[in-house]
Amino acid sequence: MKVYDGSQNEETQDAESERLKVGIAEYKVTTEPAAVLTTSGLGSCIGIGLYDERTGAAGLVHVMLPTAEDVEGGNRAKFADTGIAELVEALEAAGASKRTMRAKIAGGSDMLDFSENGSSIGTRNLDQVRESLSEYDIPIAGEDVGGDHGRSIRLEADTGDLVVKSANTESIVL
Repeated sequence: MKVYDGSQNEETQDAESERLKVGIAEYKVTTEPAAVLTTSGLGSCIGIGLYDERTGAAGLVHVMLPTAEDVEGGNRAKFADTGIAELVEALEAAGASKRTMRAKIAGGSDMLDFSENGSSIGTRNLDQVRESLSEYDIPIAGEDVGGDHGRSIRLEADTGDLVVKSANTESIVL
């Protein structure tokens, strides 16, 4: 199975291995239909799943903060603006097209709101994710965002379904 990750290295996974873990401030892209991309710990962070039904390419990024504007170098997947750019580029390298990509997003909670003036990190992350996807003309086909609870998600590469699990609730499929 071919997997493209945030290091821009192509790695070969064992054919038996179908679950691909995406850590905080990481992304992965696959063209393997049996793959399931997963991430957890989405509080104010947002998981963005992109799927191209035409090619079957799927990718997931776990972003922590809205923008990388004041940060030089470092991990581009950490930020909503540059993380989405990295994910789109990796999907295009795997044969996908922005014209046929669809997004599904989850997270952006206000679990620990320390902001006194202005929006919380979760809200700012969500605003930036929406803005960045709009800049690429990638529609959001489903979302489970906001609130005050954490989430775990899995993106099923064969269907593009994003399964969202929150504490004390049933899973939902976007």
